[in-house]
Amino acid sequence: MVNNSYFFLFLMLIACGTAQKSDQEIFSEQQREVLDPVKDVELEAKIPELEEKLIAQGLVDVEEVIPGILVELKYSTPDNFFGEDVYGDLTKAYLQPEVAERLKKAQEMLKGMHPDYTLLVYDGVRPLSVQQILWDVLDKPDSIKPLYVADPKKGGLHNYGVAVDLTIYDIKADTTLNMGTAYDYFGYLAYPDREKQMLADGKLTKAQIANRDILRKVMTGNGFSGIGSEWWHFNAFSRKEAGEKFEIIK
Repeated sequence: MVNNSYFFLFLMLIACGTAQKSDQEIFSEQQREVLDPVKDVELEAKIPELEEKLIAQGLVDVEEVIPGILVELKYSTPDNFFGEDVYGDLTKAYLQPEVAERLKKAQEMLKGMHPDYTLLVYDGVRPLSVQQILWDVLDKPDSIKPLYVADPKKGGLHNYGVAVDLTIYDIKADTTLNMGTAYDYFGYLAYPDREKQMLADGKLTKAQIANRDILRKVMTGNGFSGIGSEWWHFNAFSRKEAGEKFEIIK
């Protein structure tokens, strides 16, 4: 007579071998996904089509390469000069890698000067299709529209991913610095070229101009140049240089 304990051990070995051998045969693919929900699960959300296009053209997400920087794309919200979301799924700021590297150095310089401050990006690359919308909606004569929005027939530096709109955010105070106007304010109050006049007229304060000076210092100190009509706008290359180095983003 076979010893019961040996017989039980024999059955257990057969059962284990069968389980190892036929796990893929016993359960359907759908059942295995239920039993092992982590397997083959896409961990990251699908990248929107426009972002895929930007990445394919070599642009980088500034939040991925610049520690601590903040992004609030104004054209991905109704909080812009014509009250509409024109970027849709695009909520991240993309720039050419060389430009992002300069911006990283500007962020480091700012943190070194004011540890509680950080850069807050309002706009980076702007597809040409969006540029056309801004041009069409802007309620200004065509003769002066280029002061605010580049003519889409020619393309602007935002369209190459070499321009950035931004301000400074005070983390401790949980607010942006007071620059005297909101982003996309169209008027002399936003003009760096008119600051002395606006100060003399009592329309800007010394503190507001000092805040702008901090932004200008960290940006121009790291390879950017400003423009005369927008305190928030900085270019990393000239129009000629951008056209020679990069493709326009459509």
